[in-house]
Amino acid sequence: MITRRAAAQLLASTAAAAALGAGPAAAAADKTVVVGVHLPLTGADAQSATLILHGAQLAFDQANDSNAVPGYTFKVKVFDNATATAGQYDPAQAATNARKMVSDPHLVAAIGPEMSGDGKAQAPILSQGDLATITPASTNPDITNPRFAAEFMPAGKAIYFRTVTTDAYQGPEMTMFFSKKLGVKSVYILDDSGAYGVGLADAFEAQAKKIGMKVMGRDRLDPKNSDYSTTLTKIKSINPQALYYGGVDQAGVKLVKQSYQIIPKMIKGGGDGMYAPDILTAAGFPAAEGWYATIAAPHLVGEKQAQGVIQAYTSKYGVEPSDYALTAYDGGLIIIGAVKTLVAEKKPITKATMRDAIGASKTPTLQGVVQFDKNGDMLSHTVSVYQIREDKSKPLSDMIAQYHYLGSAPEA
Repeated sequence: MITRRAAAQLLASTAAAAALGAGPAAAAADKTVVVGVHLPLTGADAQSATLILHGAQLAFDQANDSNAVPGYTFKVKVFDNATATAGQYDPAQAATNARKMVSDPHLVAAIGPEMSGDGKAQAPILSQGDLATITPASTNPDITNPRFAAEFMPAGKAIYFRTVTTDAYQGPEMTMFFSKKLGVKSVYILDDSGAYGVGLADAFEAQAKKIGMKVMGRDRLDPKNSDYSTTLTKIKSINPQALYYGGVDQAGVKLVKQSYQIIPKMIKGGGDGMYAPDILTAAGFPAAEGWYATIAAPHLVGEKQAQGVIQAYTSKYGVEPSDYALTAYDGGLIIIGAVKTLVAEKKPITKATMRDAIGASKTPTLQGVVQFDKNGDMLSHTVSVYQIREDKSKPLSDMIAQYHYLGSAPEA
């Protein structure tokens, strides 16, 4: 934790650097490493985003407390990728934040975004500005797919790194879980019209058709609409075995509530957009009971090596972390490791050198050693499956208690 005295010294040194017209290497000159954290901290996504923010912040606070890089202090600069008008994440605001981060001469790396729609808006700007970002939760595969490099990586080098896998694995592997573990032979698919939701639903649907699972229909939900009863009544009338939803919790909360009223017995599941505290607190029980959800990462909160971090997180913030709070912590470890490497090699700490150091890193994290391919994707592709089961002895918002881990999804 930065003390008041240290914070005052930090502000003074930053102001002095600015007065001298410091350039992109200023972070190294004043021995302050500024990291942007950009997440949707307003509206429907705020609870899950705040958990992620705290995971990243904890990594840097611990690095400062332990003097992890002697002589260097990490400072987090927070950006809100959501707006009240959108009621959730807002790609236009995310693009504005990307421009702010790129133009900040002191900011040399970032953690975020949470949402793939934001990532699609930000990636071209970050690429042109040489600013590496590590997303702990954004899973749309297009952003790091070399087929779309001209759109999302126009400057030619990877800048969009992940501590999670992509929906190219998350969607199909949930299809296999539905088929192999739950015996589902027919399904109806919904999405929320966002880049993440559509891409995830597309991936699930393609795999369903590939293995012979009958897709009995597909519809798109408007996140701002309040009533989905017409769509759900139609689904009830054709009676598929299961419902799959690709999307986040602005529409997801309403879907959970209304589907419980209209199709309470149907198998229901979704991706990591349904792994969120709002599903527990805003939709509540019994409506949320039984829903399945995946995350595009290992089940870190159950791992022995994560227990010390979980305890520190809970002590500091008064709430249990989500798995994506821990993948954000891992992102922080990777950035800290990249700074260590540059200091050891006596290289300046700039946007470009950080980008290259992150891309080449092999960092020990809570999920093991993380390495990236040439496009910025992790080399491991674990997808974890959960089911919501109410634990009345714990708070509704306690994701560790209410989301019961079922295991890794079968590979597609």
